[in-house]
Amino acid sequence: MSQTATPTADVADVADVTAADADGATVATAADAKAAATTAAVDAAGADNAAAYATDEQRWAAVRRRDGAADGVFYYSVRSTGVYCRPSCGARPALRANVAFHASGAAAEQAGFRPCLRCKPDQPPLAERHAALVAQACRLIDAAQSPPDLDSLAAASGMSRFHFHRIFKAHTGITPKAYAAARRARRVQAGLAQAGSVTEAYYAAGFNSSARFYAQSPTLLGMTPRAFRSGGGGATIRFAIAACSLGALLVASTDQGICAILMDDDPEALARDLQDRFPHADLIGAEPEYEQVVARVVGLVEHPERGLDLPLDVRGTAFQQRVWQLLRAIPPGRTISYAELAALAGSPKGARAVAGACAANPVAVAIPCHRVVRNDGALSGYRWGVDRKAALLDREAGKGRT
Repeated sequence: MSQTATPTADVADVADVTAADADGATVATAADAKAAATTAAVDAAGADNAAAYATDEQRWAAVRRRDGAADGVFYYSVRSTGVYCRPSCGARPALRANVAFHASGAAAEQAGFRPCLRCKPDQPPLAERHAALVAQACRLIDAAQSPPDLDSLAAASGMSRFHFHRIFKAHTGITPKAYAAARRARRVQAGLAQAGSVTEAYYAAGFNSSARFYAQSPTLLGMTPRAFRSGGGGATIRFAIAACSLGALLVASTDQGICAILMDDDPEALARDLQDRFPHADLIGAEPEYEQVVARVVGLVEHPERGLDLPLDVRGTAFQQRVWQLLRAIPPGRTISYAELAALAGSPKGARAVAGACAANPVAVAIPCHRVVRNDGALSGYRWGVDRKAALLDREAGKGRT
């Protein structure tokens, strides 16, 4: 699959900070939002769960199972060590005779206990602290002229490089390197739109030489810098509209590969859709030699289990590209839930971001987003209609056309 565009930001759910990709301060802002959301969630959980930990027996049971849901509802102190902890603390279990319970950390400190150095009950919850560190790292990347290396980012966060890398990716869905690349790409794009020359733009984005910039420009921009400045003008896209058993089908290709496979009942709507996608491109239709490409795509729709061996030129964010590659690895006749696909993509809480990536898929069937279903196996929305989704799945299962 051709990766012809830089990852831009897709923070699908700010509260979860399952940032599909990095877009400037968006991830940093989302991380701040998560810190606030975590605090609010803990406060709400405390109010809702108080009844579940009303007695000392219930609280002791929560401590023994290290129940994270009890964090913020109560704290416990250990007389033999002189410390107090959250219920979820991973410290060595204490003897029940040495344990007392407190309604707040302040109450435990008033009783003469000091905060545990392991669970840090006097500080915000771990998830909130991690979110704040990720937001801080994003700002360091944003402010740097050249992308900071992993060691310096980890040192600024007070973590090992491996721990920092894992935390950053868990909170944003991408690596620090991918975030830095996205920030640089955004600076290049903004610079090309505003700067007096391409040279000014790439120096402002932190490139020290034209050679490095032009080597990376296809990835950063999806086209040459000059074409980008002109709004994509000069790009050539060949297309044709054909009929298949599922309605009208539009196929379009750049010199790199197929960039669109669209389905609808109305052929004119497909043509308008293509024009909206590539408003400044040179669209060329009805070329006889392109009929072979269209015929192979029609064959894919009629027999989706066979796959498509033609190259693709699909442009999307880093997260979308990751989801699309995972989709292409799903065998015909198999389905996957949005939650399962989100976990494979590295964002366990990013089911909404995955759904967004499926909706943004520009090449129907070739990137088989029709194989994604709800957790209960039911068919949910499909960009080209749920009926078409059901028909494609039936064909892959051997129930459709032969």
